[in-house]
Amino acid sequence: MDFGIANKWALVCGASRGLGWGCARALALEGVNVIMAARRADVLEAAAARLRAELPAGATNRILTVVADVTTEAGRAALFAVPGGPGRAVDILVTNAGGPPPGDFRQWDRAAWLRAIDANMLTPIELIKATVDGMAERGFGRIVNITSSAVKAPIDILGLSNGARSGLTGFVAGLARSGLAARGVTINNLLPGKFDTDRLRATLQAAADRSGQPLEAVEAAQRQQIPARRFGTPEEFGAICAFLCSVHAGYLTGQNILADGGLYPGTF
Repeated sequence: MDFGIANKWALVCGASRGLGWGCARALALEGVNVIMAARRADVLEAAAARLRAELPAGATNRILTVVADVTTEAGRAALFAVPGGPGRAVDILVTNAGGPPPGDFRQWDRAAWLRAIDANMLTPIELIKATVDGMAERGFGRIVNITSSAVKAPIDILGLSNGARSGLTGFVAGLARSGLAARGVTINNLLPGKFDTDRLRATLQAAADRSGQPLEAVEAAQRQQIPARRFGTPEEFGAICAFLCSVHAGYLTGQNILADGGLYPGTF
């Protein structure tokens, strides 16, 4: 299937590894020009080199990088000042920021809440604000926010994430229905469950350390809870993202797409 987005420009945040990497890869393999953003220059450049090497012979789409902390105003400005990039005239925006730490809500002060809200709610909103009107003027735009399955099924120790990401979800629900779809712009949230990423491995290691169980036992127990009996891969997550960004997904907006191997038990 031709996704119809070759030569479009995409900005992918947190693109050096994990789910952001999966999204950047899938879009690049569809012929999209991709701006990969991340905070660590060495990891980012290595990821970009791997992706360029994976492009088919004769590919003309560009892979650009920008080292930036997108949770800061200066970092966001850097995203739109990449030499050779389109400025704010991106066609596809994938927002993605690391989740706040787990814990007991009694331990979190106001500053901890504000950091979580700034990174996982206000930063995506700022990026959307910077790009969405241009998308509407050009008649095409795709915005995908990587959030969390915790938006659908809250996790008690992830209260900071539950709260901040739910705020973004509510904002998107309204914005997506504000007339943008009629101008060719869709906004959706992509909710990952347990994917084989550095973050999941760190979480499993912490669980193993707390319980005194071997890491392998903790991993096996987690996989058994998932109907698919495995963790997801960044590549298949990226494929879902690329479809949401395609011309074929123009009738899909304001939705929360849950990718969790069937772990969520609800009907709705």
